[in-house]
Amino acid sequence: MTPTTHISPLVLGAMLFGTRLDEKTSFDLLDRFVDGGGVWIDTADCYAFWESRSGHGGQSETVLGRWFAARPGVRERVRISTKFGAEPRWAGSWPEHFEGTSTRAVRTAFEGSLRRLGTDHIDLLWWHTEDRSTPVEETVEAVAPFVAAGQVARVGMSNHPAWLVERARRHARDAGTVPVDAVQLSATYLRPRPGALPEGNVHPFGVLDDELADYARVHALDVWAYTPLLSGAYDNPAKVVPEVYDHPGTARRLEALTQVAGDLGVARGQVVLAWLLAHGVRPILGGSKPEQLDAALAGVRLVLTAEDLRRLDTAP
Repeated sequence: MTPTTHISPLVLGAMLFGTRLDEKTSFDLLDRFVDGGGVWIDTADCYAFWESRSGHGGQSETVLGRWFAARPGVRERVRISTKFGAEPRWAGSWPEHFEGTSTRAVRTAFEGSLRRLGTDHIDLLWWHTEDRSTPVEETVEAVAPFVAAGQVARVGMSNHPAWLVERARRHARDAGTVPVDAVQLSATYLRPRPGALPEGNVHPFGVLDDELADYARVHALDVWAYTPLLSGAYDNPAKVVPEVYDHPGTARRLEALTQVAGDLGVARGQVVLAWLLAHGVRPILGGSKPEQLDAALAGVRLVLTAEDLRRLDTAP
């Protein structure tokens, strides 16, 4: 691995490491990411239960732990974000039955993540999904001891509505612990039809909306976006834009995107990544090929002009 002085804002999504992607492929992507200036790696305790024979997750964290063990010193060069709450209670029980965010569930999940990752701390710990059976105050207080012990540096909420994020933040401040300072949802340049979820997104509040984006902006929360490239649909002719984006506005936005990408001589997906960053959104790449990673690392270095942004932003 070759050290670099460049720090990339791109997040590497490790969701399929250890399942669809074997250990060697995962290691190669991780090495390439760090050599390209990457710092943040995103995973979860439930990744990837739907790909595993057992019906349970943990494979991604396990591969990351093996990579850390095989690369002495690399843990100090990267930051790990992982999540709790969405692991199925038993094989095949998702999404009706999942571990949730109770005190017991949080403690069990966190201890398992540390063990699989082979680390003594998590740089950003996410609530993965809503659990309306557990008050947010209980979850805040369940995470607080890990923060106090220096085992968790930051806390985030993924796939939650703005009002629950605010409620959790308020209780954390009242309790004297670190409040949530990041949110993670699906976001891209195209806009889904109102009230519709992208295929595969089972979270009722899994798409970044204007209200949460405004809340994050006002309160200086980090915003992370998963599936920013629509699984390659922007540039791969074999991939189609998901049906949830099938409305008149999409054609006009794709036209603007194509024009800007053509003027800059880059791929449309690279412009999407640069556009997200220009709007304060950190993209998570879930690609599985070296060329996809290289293109993404180049895309987040792309600087869009004010005119580029005007053309992209004013497309309906």
